[in-house]
Amino acid sequence: MVSVSDIDSTRLLEGCVEAVRAAGRHALDHWGRRTETVEVTAHDVKLALDLECQAAAAEAIRRLFPDHAMLGEERGLRERGEFVWIIDPIDGTVNFSHGLPIWATSVAVQRRGHTLAGAVWLPEMGELYTATSAGSAAMNGRRLSVSETSDLSAGIVYTGMVETEGDGGVSLRVTTRLAAAVRKLRILGSAAAELCYVAAGRGDGYVETTIHVWDLAAGALLVERAGGRCEVLEDLGDYTLRFLATNGRIHEAARATILPALEPDRHPDLTS
Repeated sequence: MVSVSDIDSTRLLEGCVEAVRAAGRHALDHWGRRTETVEVTAHDVKLALDLECQAAAAEAIRRLFPDHAMLGEERGLRERGEFVWIIDPIDGTVNFSHGLPIWATSVAVQRRGHTLAGAVWLPEMGELYTATSAGSAAMNGRRLSVSETSDLSAGIVYTGMVETEGDGGVSLRVTTRLAAAVRKLRILGSAAAELCYVAAGRGDGYVETTIHVWDLAAGALLVERAGGRCEVLEDLGDYTLRFLATNGRIHEAARATILPALEPDRHPDLTS
């Protein structure tokens, strides 16, 4: 049994890395089963491998930290404790199921809500992103820094489109406003990968109007430790957020562009 006093961020990061490797290797080893679905909705799929990869990550963590809690995307893994490991076993499931290489395994660990360490692995890209709250962000051991872009109009911003009726058109309004304000919008289909790219200076910002904690826990830490800025614009409950991450330099301009689209009652011209 590992006591709290024995745990440091280096050991926690090692656990994150082991867990993302375990999940990612399982996905790669069973690549031929990537279309084996357990649930299909209008705009998403749930794979048998989502469940299996989460189990592989959880097993790797429990071997090292058996008394810690876990929060996972799949099948109601909602444990509570001082230390909570946050698992997204395949972020970018639709990409993965179609054979697109932009998908990731993501694991972070929090203590009392503060993220101490995180890792994101993009198996097909050969990129392992790591960070601790006390250190820097890195990709394959090379230190990362966010971009120098200071003008929103010159920036690349990653986002995603929410297709559900419950979104109330917020995602479309945000996307429309951003498209007019930035050089390019990019939708890659994996929040974890997009946040890694912001941390690596391959983009200048990321915004999602409906995103879950497990999609961004590790990626947000990477952005912050690479010199960027992250902000929860609104907590929607049930582990769901409206979220903005940037290189810091375009943050206020991006925020000012987005907020009116989140508050249509204050801006009647934005309602359909």
